Amino acid sequence: MLNLLEKLIKPAQTVYAHCDLPCGVYDPAQAKIEAQSVKACMEKYAASSDNDFKARAVAIKEERSELVKHHLWVLWTDYFKPNHFEAYPQLHVLFNEATKLAGAGGSKGTNEVAVAEKLLSKIDEIAEIFWATKK
Repeated sequence: MLNLLEKLIKPAQTVYAHCDLPCGVYDPAQAKIEAQSVKACMEKYAASSDNDFKARAVAIKEERSELVKHHLWVLWTDYFKPNHFEAYPQLHVLFNEATKLAGAGGSKGTNEVAVAEKLLSKIDEIAEIFWATKK
């Protein structure tokens, strides 16, 4: 009987969100911390000759790259509003470039530290605009 009741009230699909309220707590630092981790994994990968260690470094780098994209998307889709995009017309391009740098064509697809540095630079540009909108 309990199993039947559980099946009836259990949601068919679990969904996830940045915040259930929405909380209004946004900060590009979340994306930057993950991007710094991506860069560190790349550096550790390059410095190691241990294949098992290198495999773990790649796995962690790819996981962190996905988190970078997530945190950027939250800012892009939840925090920034039409008036921000009007005031900063380059914002869409910055987000597009940053998320691509965190994707398969960027940090997920390479171990080159220069790619992580470009990603960090784009996040810094986004952060500058973010903090200007908070004034």
